[in-house]
Amino acid sequence: MTSSPVKVLVVDDSAVVRGLLVQALDSDPQITVAGTAMHGAAALESLRKTAVDVVVLDVEMPVMDGITALQEILKQFPATKVIMASAMTYQGAETTVKALRLGAAECIAKPNSGGAAESIAQLSRELLPLVKALGKDQSRTSASAKPSGAKPASRFIPDPQLVVIGASTGGPNALSFVISNLPPDFSVPILITQHMPPMFTPMLAKHLQQDGGRPCQEATNGMPIERGHTYVAPGDFHMVIDRQNDRMVLQLNQDAPEHFCRPSVNTMYRTAAKWYGNTTLAVMLTGMGDDGIEGAQELAGVKAPIIVQDEATSVVWGMPAAIAKAGLADEILPLESIPNAILQYCHRHAARA
Repeated sequence: MTSSPVKVLVVDDSAVVRGLLVQALDSDPQITVAGTAMHGAAALESLRKTAVDVVVLDVEMPVMDGITALQEILKQFPATKVIMASAMTYQGAETTVKALRLGAAECIAKPNSGGAAESIAQLSRELLPLVKALGKDQSRTSASAKPSGAKPASRFIPDPQLVVIGASTGGPNALSFVISNLPPDFSVPILITQHMPPMFTPMLAKHLQQDGGRPCQEATNGMPIERGHTYVAPGDFHMVIDRQNDRMVLQLNQDAPEHFCRPSVNTMYRTAAKWYGNTTLAVMLTGMGDDGIEGAQELAGVKAPIIVQDEATSVVWGMPAAIAKAGLADEILPLESIPNAILQYCHRHAARA
């Protein structure tokens, strides 16, 4: 519960879409719409007059588009969180993934069919929990120390043969930082589950390949796990690990969502624990909810090391917090320390030699 309503600015050049967004937001007493704007320039002028917690920002607008407006909001009003509202088109997905990598907290799909009641219901399901999670008044506390019950770091940990990374709200920006700060010759395969719609995950993979200078692709069914490669779970499909003959492969399925998510971090973590055991290195980045907690319990059960992002650098400290508070994390680190921690785990054997 927030002590006061989350203040939201709605920015879209369509009066119809603005109206739908406002109606959805107004349906929750913990949220108040502080204003609306038709384009990015008007949004910036509004923000100079009235501070808000969250901006819901259209991608394609006249006068000043969403990407330009986002960059100015992040620069001029860094405490304000931005949610991109995107049309589910190829161009919309490309632009939205760019926005997420620049620092937008999350994206939602703009309603494109159905009546007003159906559109408002869709927006309410997707938007209201997100706005409240982003806007709540979090007292950022240092989480650098291990909570009681954390796994002892002194136990023997073999060299990782696989890195598995989970992320949700704020994840694309965090993933971009992690992947770009690993060396181009980083050879341990990386699996990524980021909560994202189907059209967005190929774009994410493309951008992460550019960031890291290593092959990165959206996973396909039966794809072998190769050294030096990074794989992204496709939207609306769980990505799991399996063995075929003498090689590890990725399998996709549309089993029931876990924690309302498909892809789910849980399914990736769980099968990593099964097939790679304590040669798995697990990472949990920023995200809303607690997807991944059961998979993390299984990884901890096979003594696989787990790194989670700390509260201060997370957009929403939900998924990492669930693991940390359960005492399952080996390390709770700020985002800027995570790439080096991954390298330290993966290069321990070389360092000892």
